[in-house]
Amino acid sequence: MRRTVQSALLLLTGAGLLHSALFTTLYLRYVKEGLRPLLVASGVVLIVLGVMNLVLEVRGSGRRLPGGHDHTGHGHMDPGHMDDDHMGHGHMDHGHDHSRAPKVAWLLALPALSLLIYAPPALGAYTASHASTKSAPPVRQTRFDPLPASTAPVPMTLTGFTNRVQQDPAKTLSGRAVQLTGFVTPGGADGGWYLTRIIFTCCAADSQTVKLRMYGPEAPPANTWLSVTGTWHPSGALGTKSAAAALDVHESHPVAQPINAYTDDLPLTVGS
Repeated sequence: MRRTVQSALLLLTGAGLLHSALFTTLYLRYVKEGLRPLLVASGVVLIVLGVMNLVLEVRGSGRRLPGGHDHTGHGHMDPGHMDDDHMGHGHMDHGHDHSRAPKVAWLLALPALSLLIYAPPALGAYTASHASTKSAPPVRQTRFDPLPASTAPVPMTLTGFTNRVQQDPAKTLSGRAVQLTGFVTPGGADGGWYLTRIIFTCCAADSQTVKLRMYGPEAPPANTWLSVTGTWHPSGALGTKSAAAALDVHESHPVAQPINAYTDDLPLTVGS
């Protein structure tokens, strides 16, 4: 791979990072929102390196004659004055440049192009249903704010619902309708399904899941984003760890994937 092609890959990768971080929300499929400035900085650095590498190549080409001879005073050596080290490891051999990168480096073009042309699909039901994905640990709470009496259903996160079901001694969720948002993960042979969110601690590599078992209607297609309204499914003792993190579904309807799809926050403005 010639140095000009190496420069092109640096420029392409840098442009892809800047495109995904500045002009789209695609970067949220890979990292948390707080890492956006680092992505922008990385894109700028790659573009600067690509430009510098290209400039050096152009300048170096102007100093060489056809056949690989260098007129800078450093590339031509008299064979009679070459020692064994130069004979065995010379940088130039009959006009051939041995400083080229291996051809396998062309594979770097694939992820670079994907940033500009084809964005990999978002993590979803396949990821959530495999054992390699860690479940988000419950957040230990000792105090819960009262639920708004005039709000029905009460919008909640999946983690917030789970924590109240298993840790709230006041049993404030008893009989209360809640509204949850997530995507569908099939539950297995029994035909059940889960409402799921994938959470990034830092990036996609450390993703965790939070899932709630849904009871009632048949399982919608996997990866369908839903807004679900229902009440706690009685199983175990409410307010203790024996309580199931599950919902009796009263109503559900499809929604667009939220912009903050890889958090367990209440949904922000939805994207297409």
